[in-house]
Amino acid sequence: MIHHVSVAVSDLEKSGRFYDSVVGALGWRRHVESDEQIGWGIVRPVLFASSRRAPGPPSGHVCLASPGISGVKGAWEAGIAAGGTDDGKPGQRPEYGPTYYSAYLLDPDGNRIEIAVGAH
Repeated sequence: MIHHVSVAVSDLEKSGRFYDSVVGALGWRRHVESDEQIGWGIVRPVLFASSRRAPGPPSGHVCLASPGISGVKGAWEAGIAAGGTDDGKPGQRPEYGPTYYSAYLLDPDGNRIEIAVGAH
């Protein structure tokens, strides 16, 4: 079980707006907010954006679970509207399983964010 995930960002305010839109569409809210970090979740923070201390490449791939296909679409659309970059439109991903449906975004720093529903 994952306790939490953190991504390093160069502009916390800009990334905060992006993640507010994406995870807000999934029913998440901010639980933690400081000058250095923002944390989101449903009952507790599990996804954190932290100010990057030094320049560097994007920190990787984060996959967020959605309760359904409409959540995948809504979170992807909200992320695009908030300045994210399309990295895979919402759709079936049969290579990951017969019920797998997901979408991919790049956050303002290029971190890859996936929103998915279905068994992998």
